Amino acid sequence: MTNPPVTFVIAGSEATGGAGVQADLRTLQELGVYGAAALSCIVSFDPKDDWNHRFVPIDAEVIRHQAEAILADWTPASVKIGMLGAVPTIEAVRDILTAAKLPNIVLDPVLICKGQEPGAALDIDNSLRAEVLPLADVLTPNVIEAQILSGIESLDSVADFGEAAKRIADHGAKAVLVKGGVDTPGDQAVDVLWDGSELVEFARPKIGENRVSGAGDSLASGIAAGLAQGQDLHTAVENAKEFVTAGIRRAISAQTPFDVVWQGE
Repeated sequence: MTNPPVTFVIAGSEATGGAGVQADLRTLQELGVYGAAALSCIVSFDPKDDWNHRFVPIDAEVIRHQAEAILADWTPASVKIGMLGAVPTIEAVRDILTAAKLPNIVLDPVLICKGQEPGAALDIDNSLRAEVLPLADVLTPNVIEAQILSGIESLDSVADFGEAAKRIADHGAKAVLVKGGVDTPGDQAVDVLWDGSELVEFARPKIGENRVSGAGDSLASGIAAGLAQGQDLHTAVENAKEFVTAGIRRAISAQTPFDVVWQGE
């Protein structure tokens, strides 16, 4: 058989399987793309502390070693970057991407999670902006991340999402998709793409009013899968949006206080 395209994933492990690299690899598999992953950190929910995060970064040299093995074995057609979570990690990823000159880099800019030191947020924000964001072909911030990266105090409308996307692109990303999702006013979950020349809206009816874990990871991975398969950006975003909407509709639940996207049939 002909080999499928390969997506190089750099992301954190989320032990219960709902998000992070676990969601990335399931998404890629479902969409017909082979995923090779370098772990950037390990996140474990703490069931004794209201399911808050426990965060452990992977040593930067270990990340470099993982990337070395992946890039010696495969020629990725796209890259999906998820949570990095520490300045040395961001610097290692910058070096990996700069040296490898890989195509179709999709960055889901997770700035910080519960369990990290609050004082680290600004350093991570600044480092991500300076070191990795300019290398991205597509950036996929949620509303909170878009507020931080754009400097806009409040994103209250679809028009605000578009303005934030444009401002974030000024930092160097070629395209920015602001994920309004369930936070969009009204009954539609709307994501707004600034592709460098125009704003395009991608909307689906909302499925409930609560966030579902793994949706953002799956959307970014879905876009990376589409780009790896040769789809243009608009088609890749449209198909990823449809895939994640179906996954939210099939969401599964366990003991956590939130449901989890299910990428399977």
